[in-house]
Amino acid sequence: QVQLVESGGGLVQPGGSLRLSCAASGFSFSDAFMSWYRQAPGKEREWVAGISAAGGTTMYADSVKGRFTISRDNAESTVYLQMNSLKPEDTAVYHCKAVRRNREYWGQGTQVTVSS
Repeated sequence: QVQLVESGGGLVQPGGSLRLSCAASGFSFSDAFMSWYRQAPGKEREWVAGISAAGGTTMYADSVKGRFTISRDNAESTVYLQMNSLKPEDTAVYHCKAVRRNREYWGQGTQVTVSS
């Protein structure tokens, strides 16, 4: 059974940091392209960052470039999103997504709220 479980969300003040984790199981994680998406209330889901299977290639949405860092540990089947210099507009539910052999898997998400 495929599972993606996000954790690490919470309430943080503007300018603060959070590190999200997404633990995967039930498929070959090291073969999967991993991404983070987010969805704010009343808005469509937005792609945030992606990382190749071996971790050698990363890419970011312009809105988070220079502030967020995606990484992965294939031995632990986990992908991370380090978020620095957080802004109120980063408030959203953050989801991880795995793509492997043209199949997609999604996690349930973790809430990130940036507010003073």
